[in-house]
Amino acid sequence: MRIAFASDDENETTRAVVEALAAAGHEIVRPGDAGNWPDLGRFVGQAVVDGRADYGVVMCWTGTGTAIAANKVPGVRAALAWDPWIAKGARLWNDANVLAMSLKRLAPDVAVEVLQAFLDTAEPDPDEAANIAAIERP
Repeated sequence: MRIAFASDDENETTRAVVEALAAAGHEIVRPGDAGNWPDLGRFVGQAVVDGRADYGVVMCWTGTGTAIAANKVPGVRAALAWDPWIAKGARLWNDANVLAMSLKRLAPDVAVEVLQAFLDTAEPDPDEAANIAAIERP
């Protein structure tokens, strides 16, 4: 899988996420130049919408800013997750295509668990199709 990844800071949590993606054999799509969190969120969102990536992962101090920026790209459904159950639910019930996480509040092992839950949930719940379609409307 191709995963667009961007973070506005680097620490042990972001490194653990990148290492987990690489170890799983995913191709990581990254911005050429580091930027501010709004630009990084939009980069990841656009990469997913353009088909350069299957999914996206954004990280900033809270995860909220990059999620908001990614969600400004039409077709992106970025979800902020802090535990595996939330990440799985974001895929199942919202068909999230971008995962946002805090790089300051998640321990590296927890961030990797959240990432894995997100990526392991391949298909949304068919019973949620109408709701997922409804969130695409303006």
